[in-house]
Amino acid sequence: MASAGDSKRSAGTLAEWNDQRGFGFIAPAGGGRRLFVHVSAFPRGPRPRTGSDVTFVAAQDDRNRLRATQVQYVDPRPAARRPSSRVALPVAGAALFLALVVALVMAGRIPGVVAPVYGLLSVLSFWMYGADKSAARSGSWRVSEMTLHLAALAGGWPGALVARRVFRHKTTKQPFVTFFWVIVTANVLALAWMTAGAPLPPLDQ
Repeated sequence: MASAGDSKRSAGTLAEWNDQRGFGFIAPAGGGRRLFVHVSAFPRGPRPRTGSDVTFVAAQDDRNRLRATQVQYVDPRPAARRPSSRVALPVAGAALFLALVVALVMAGRIPGVVAPVYGLLSVLSFWMYGADKSAARSGSWRVSEMTLHLAALAGGWPGALVARRVFRHKTTKQPFVTFFWVIVTANVLALAWMTAGAPLPPLDQ
């Protein structure tokens, strides 16, 4: 294993990664003690993912603890392809729902204000997720989970649905994920109830 100041690169696998806190552990390919690694040690681009094969330079921090620095992906191309496929489904779902809302407004089944409310709050939710992800990386002020949930509950969940995948943020943390899907379900049921309770528009004679 390389020591502090040694430029020799070693191979390993990202065995554990906490994307919310921005750190994890690399298991050396030759076995032995796992090394701590911070997000700042990775190159710009796709976020680190558990199971990625990497090379790194081992160094020591101010407490003489081993950590991985100058991390490089062995094959970054598969990681670069993942986001498009993972984002496509949420985008399609959000677009389909918003198109349905517009259709219901045009048919007179729900108030006209509902469509712009969903649209504006979706944009706001998307922005808040991006801001919170950026804050998590820099260690600055965070957007509270309650604020994210309230924006989604008020109608911004389509934007939040897309943002979770685009920014890879709040996709696995519990109980946040469970609450998010409860909010989505409640929102869809509320829209269905509103639609069912609205009188049919009169037919032209």
